[in-house]
Amino acid sequence: MQFWIVQTLNSLALGGLLFLLAAGFSLIFGLMRIANLTHGSLFMLGAYIGVSILKFVPNLWLAALLGGVAVAAFGGLLERLILRRLAGNVLGQVLVTLGVAYIIADLCLMVWGGDPIPVPTPELLRQPIVIGGVAFPSYRLVVVGIAIITAIALYLLMERTRLGAMIRAGVDDMQMARAVGIPVSRLFTIVFCLGSALAGAGGIIGGPILSAYPGLDFDMLPLALIVVILGGVGSLLGAFVGSFIIGAIYTFGTALLPGLAYVILFLPMIFVIAFRPRGLFGKVTT
Repeated sequence: MQFWIVQTLNSLALGGLLFLLAAGFSLIFGLMRIANLTHGSLFMLGAYIGVSILKFVPNLWLAALLGGVAVAAFGGLLERLILRRLAGNVLGQVLVTLGVAYIIADLCLMVWGGDPIPVPTPELLRQPIVIGGVAFPSYRLVVVGIAIITAIALYLLMERTRLGAMIRAGVDDMQMARAVGIPVSRLFTIVFCLGSALAGAGGIIGGPILSAYPGLDFDMLPLALIVVILGGVGSLLGAFVGSFIIGAIYTFGTALLPGLAYVILFLPMIFVIAFRPRGLFGKVTT
């Protein structure tokens, strides 16, 4: 019983981190129609930036805010200066984002070294919580709460604001959105910055669980891709549900059948692509 409780809580914590990563990825993919392969690198970059900020500002939440802003600024420059020049060149965009991902990985290796760097848990959250007679790190449950709060905030942004209405219009029908005067190019930058900020902040928030280490980017990127495919391109609800599904599959798969963990992980993606290419909550895009 203890095993199931611990693994369930671990899967929820991983699902929360995946949502912070996949929500922005899904919106970028849905609006810009490209797979932004730098997204995992932005998550890792956020973790490393958080490590540096924490040396001067010993507050994880402030580090997450500042790191998210820094990564958002980098993402905005990447979209404005490089990706915009490759508009319509899908293969070029994919190759460029992959190349930038490797550049970020090498720069992080040069600046922060090759050893894993632990990120300290906030002092107030170091005391474990007892659930069903099992002691569990309270910080991981806080991560789940942060994911839920972020999901609600993004829902309100997308469903209750003019900006959200324009983003949804761009995701649903980009050509029609342009025709009615929606500044789609500006939306590209806003959504790219928002997605980058979520990834960067997520990397810092996930630091006490995952730490910062070389290869974190390509460990997280496949999970985010699977979440987007499973949940549906451009769907926040799909990203939220898909994140916790993949978090559970990956956590229990690794614990129960470590030799087949990736087989179990990629099987749902294969079935979704074969029988429901739009994902669980995806819409028809044009």
